[in-house]
Amino acid sequence: MGYKVAVVGATGNVGREMLQTLADRNFPVSEVVALASERSTGQQVSFGEDQVLKVQDLAKFDFSGTDFVLSSPGAKVSAQFAPKAAAAGACVIDNTSHFRMDPDVPLVVPEVNPHHLSGWRKKGIIANPNCSTIQMVVALKPLHDLAKIRRVVVSTYQSVSGGGKEAMDELFTQTRAIYVNDPVEKKKFTKQIAFNVIPHIDVFMDDGMTKEEWKMVVETKKILDPAIKVTATAVRVPVFIGHSEAINIEFENPITADEARRALRAFPGISVVDHRQDEGYVTPVEIAGEDNVFISRIREDSTVENGLNLWVVADNLRKGAALNAVQIAEVMIRDGHIGPAD
Repeated sequence: MGYKVAVVGATGNVGREMLQTLADRNFPVSEVVALASERSTGQQVSFGEDQVLKVQDLAKFDFSGTDFVLSSPGAKVSAQFAPKAAAAGACVIDNTSHFRMDPDVPLVVPEVNPHHLSGWRKKGIIANPNCSTIQMVVALKPLHDLAKIRRVVVSTYQSVSGGGKEAMDELFTQTRAIYVNDPVEKKKFTKQIAFNVIPHIDVFMDDGMTKEEWKMVVETKKILDPAIKVTATAVRVPVFIGHSEAINIEFENPITADEARRALRAFPGISVVDHRQDEGYVTPVEIAGEDNVFISRIREDSTVENGLNLWVVADNLRKGAALNAVQIAEVMIRDGHIGPAD
């Protein structure tokens, strides 16, 4: 008894993580299919400890009989193939940016807004939010319920894995080049990423924001509350895996650091590591491969009325992408949005 699951973009960072996460969580599968572009056809990818899947050509695949499609092939490819899969009867959970702001497509983080999944049949597609948005709204949700958030100021410290395998390779090769005194070549990034930080992720928009920053603003409003004001600065840092965020929050109602700490500890998917001493906080190195969102440095901001500061860290390939998608599928089954497995 199980569901037929297709993973689109199976050879990429997120696609491989999706396959691993399905196996790690013992998702009830009867069959798993790995799909990618024609140039990847025939490659092998791992599913769990013992199983190897041969990659099939996405363009030639018949989605009939597929229950779930976990999709992370890039926005242009999703725009073409996600509706095709949905029309064949599959529930498509798409990790790209293409469908996120479509009013007929739920944008979901299961711990935060699972009730939005009730509208999934309008297009047969559910959108996975941006990786930075996911970890932020998980942190914000219990605090918003407690004291109602008015405004959020967030600065991100985003790992290169968010830019794909080529971005990770560029950090590695640039770092090596610097150590052996070779020329530093830029391909994926606009400036040197090794031993540097770059305040530029995605394209610039007319108002000066980058597209990454815009995503955090509009997605938070769609997921959590349209009344929340959000301003973001997104920065790429020379870390391989794990996004970090410094978040300043202004509330409508009074809230103390102790109250926030208790609410965060009680919320699913959050681990609080907040000790005011050396090593009493979490960094990306420690959370690579972990499922939870980790929160440290919880403290009151005396410069505004009802203000708090947080440090939030999560594995962007897991909770920021693959895990969130699998959790959506799990909730679809749990809440009866999808019928029982054959």
